[in-house]
Amino acid sequence: MIWQKYFVRFLLFLLFYNFALSFAQDSSFITNSNFPHVKWIAEYPSIEKENKSFSEKMNSIIFGKKPCFLSKPMNIVAQNPNSFWVLDQGSEKIFQISNNSLKNNRFLSQELTGFSSLVGICTINNSKILFTDSHLKSIYLIDLNKKQVTRLNDSLSLARPTGIAYSKVNNEIWVVETAKHRISVLNQKGEIIKTIGGRGNSYGEFNYPTFIWIDKFGTAYIVDTMNFRVQMFNKNGEFISAFGQIGDATGYFARPKGIATDSYGNIYVVDALFHVVQVFDKAGTYLYRFGEQGQGKAQFWMPTGIYIDKDNFIYVADSYNSRIQIFKLEVNDI
Repeated sequence: MIWQKYFVRFLLFLLFYNFALSFAQDSSFITNSNFPHVKWIAEYPSIEKENKSFSEKMNSIIFGKKPCFLSKPMNIVAQNPNSFWVLDQGSEKIFQISNNSLKNNRFLSQELTGFSSLVGICTINNSKILFTDSHLKSIYLIDLNKKQVTRLNDSLSLARPTGIAYSKVNNEIWVVETAKHRISVLNQKGEIIKTIGGRGNSYGEFNYPTFIWIDKFGTAYIVDTMNFRVQMFNKNGEFISAFGQIGDATGYFARPKGIATDSYGNIYVVDALFHVVQVFDKAGTYLYRFGEQGQGKAQFWMPTGIYIDKDNFIYVADSYNSRIQIFKLEVNDI
């Protein structure tokens, strides 16, 4: 019948239209040679050093078996691809990686252990590192010159501290208090100067925020996890803008985790359930993504933390693959 013929044509048109639309929106099909792209560089530990089977990884994650290398890396801070620090929640340790190997010294092995809920890490300068332990409700300071680890302000007790970042513009420490749905701003002594937010879904409010990043201008990017969005604040803690919503397509969020910006101001957000890193411009417009679920190069299994250094090397804590993957942002000349 004639109507059946046209109905089939209509269905084919819809199928083609949806495919073309998804093709145009999917950044993996971008062919502009001047568009930036991310190149895989390395991983730690390398496959040659530790080729764990799936069952060995699951034993490490579920039963807490102590690994020789990484177990469940949560976050990372780096100077360059040959020198970085890793928070490993699975082994309850903090590792210093130097030249693709664990830096084995007495200071690290004796003192940087026993942290059951490591989440956030940042640097103040080349000799001081801050990290949070959500379960211990505290911020800790690693002083590399003095070779000691101390609690930042013994009288300070935070409600499930997670993400942490340091503003070089204001010399302030911004820490996410997930259980209080707010950001606490501290001086370098660990004294609270002010707080930002409270529970809600309006701009400037949060619903279980987690990770945070502060760029060189003092702009803070906060992952408002259960509101499925990113909120941005200026150096004074004033709301600037927000982007994101829950969804199962590119540009949406399912379980947003770590966040960072590159030297061009683009915003990188790790999504654990999508097993990808999504990239947005300064206005929050989706640009492209990299990664997919798997255990090979440039594949992730529930990634968590991310860090981008001054040379646009990108470090991703590939948590359930028990490794750190390193990428490089490349922009072709016009």
